[in-house]
Amino acid sequence: MEIQLWREILDPYSLAVDELVVKFSHIIEEYRNVGAYSPIELVTGRVKTISSILEKSQKKNISLDDIEEAIDDIAGIRIICQFVQDIYKVVDIIRLRSDMTIKSEKDYIEDRKMSGYRSYHITVYYDVETLKGTRKLQVEIQIRTLAMNFWATIEHSLQYKYKQNMPEHIRERLTSAAEAILILDREMSVVRDEIMDAQNSFTIKANIVADILTNIQNLYKVANKQDVIKIQDEFFRIYQVGDTDELEKFNKDLDLLSQRYRAQSLR
Repeated sequence: MEIQLWREILDPYSLAVDELVVKFSHIIEEYRNVGAYSPIELVTGRVKTISSILEKSQKKNISLDDIEEAIDDIAGIRIICQFVQDIYKVVDIIRLRSDMTIKSEKDYIEDRKMSGYRSYHITVYYDVETLKGTRKLQVEIQIRTLAMNFWATIEHSLQYKYKQNMPEHIRERLTSAAEAILILDREMSVVRDEIMDAQNSFTIKANIVADILTNIQNLYKVANKQDVIKIQDEFFRIYQVGDTDELEKFNKDLDLLSQRYRAQSLR
């Protein structure tokens, strides 16, 4: 097949990956903008290389005319979560979306592979608009924890290196590592609430500080400079103490002061 024909085939998949990465990244922002914990930590995407497609088609005896129908992971999205519970929350989010239709689901967390591989796979149909009209494409979405992703990345690299002929001692090491990853995920799930509380506290404090600094910056434009310097010094004092409640009260008082100056500027 000519290179130009490959480009025509793969370009729409690149578009699908770009759009879906943006959409899932926006979900993260939506949660964080309302001060909520996001079940998605990060999202990445890729389109299979031509060599990977050819290798898979030869291995599975797939005709080049049938690759788009027979290979469902030409476009791939990887969603990384902190906790196993988050994975199933993301699955529910995908099921409720109207811009993609689920073709199949494979739960390799409850039913992990012999190698130790764990992940949740969803294949969806996703429409993209091209110069030649609407294309309905298959996209594979893999949802994993950070720990699962670390193990899978290493395992994939070793499989690629040894071409399915991995030495037994390395395979045994990988199996042991997979067990350790399983234990790690379970332990993290046990302390999930504590971790989330700590992360939420950090996020709340960071948002309060951002609001205060924005107000101080705006006051520099309209208020007496010496007064603003005193406000700034007071902020640094409270921040060093580390009392979030006092910081929040300071922020509310500063909001009222900023509103008064804005009201004065309208007179």
